Amino acid sequence: MGIVDFILNLAGLLLWIKWRSLPFDPFNRRTPATLVGTLRRAAPSRFRRWHLLAVIGALLLLRAIFYWQIGAALQWSGKLNLAAIALSFPIPTGSFSSLERTILFSILSFALMLGIFYLWLLLFSLLAGKAADAEPAHRPVRVQLGGIDRWPRGMKLFLPLLAGSLLWWLTSWPLSWLQIIPRPISEIRRAAESLVVGLGSYLAWEYAAAGLLVLHLLNTYIYFGKHPLWNYVATMAQTLLQPLEKIPLRAGKVDFAPVVGIALVFLIGELAERGLAALCERLLF
Repeated sequence: MGIVDFILNLAGLLLWIKWRSLPFDPFNRRTPATLVGTLRRAAPSRFRRWHLLAVIGALLLLRAIFYWQIGAALQWSGKLNLAAIALSFPIPTGSFSSLERTILFSILSFALMLGIFYLWLLLFSLLAGKAADAEPAHRPVRVQLGGIDRWPRGMKLFLPLLAGSLLWWLTSWPLSWLQIIPRPISEIRRAAESLVVGLGSYLAWEYAAAGLLVLHLLNTYIYFGKHPLWNYVATMAQTLLQPLEKIPLRAGKVDFAPVVGIALVFLIGELAERGLAALCERLLF
């Protein structure tokens, strides 16, 4: 069931990406007069952007009903890992309230994948910096992030904490009402929980950062061609490795900086996750 949930989330994410990128489709723009007759659809399209959102909504609702029907029989509980806290959505047999839980789980499961996707794009935007304007490989990132891609680096760096804290503060109300998490003893405690979960959103960068360093390491010793993507990856990886520049990590023609960087990314991520999980557990229980 976990694999099914992942695949459906991925399908919803692809629909969302299509929804965001549709205005940039040249066939959906007004064609200049000079191109009329040379660039034209074979037939008029009745497809609209809101159709994609409607399909995503239907997907989330229908799969929630599906989970509700077979979840109890399979003794399956939906699970979400938010780094600082892990949520479980049990489905009791014959309980109508479990339908509400599965609907909430379906929405939050997709929202989590969507949030991780945008956190990765935000990391790419941060690492690319001013060089992004000269990198054609950065265009898909700019299309998805919109105006956020042009924000100052400090604002983009603060955004995961702000967005993660706010989203958890809003989500904690239905979660506590459905008894998925304990009800906070005070609003100050709820705000503290939100801050911890917001800090945990930065841990979504762990695998994206490690992946960039792995690709950079491979491209250093294996020639993959002159595609702009590899220049883009190299620019971001070099930004990641800047804190290690003053440490002698090169032996002859071999540069160990990417390897050390990968190890540090996972080490810092593991320590941060354990610390935030322990802090969040104290606040909740």
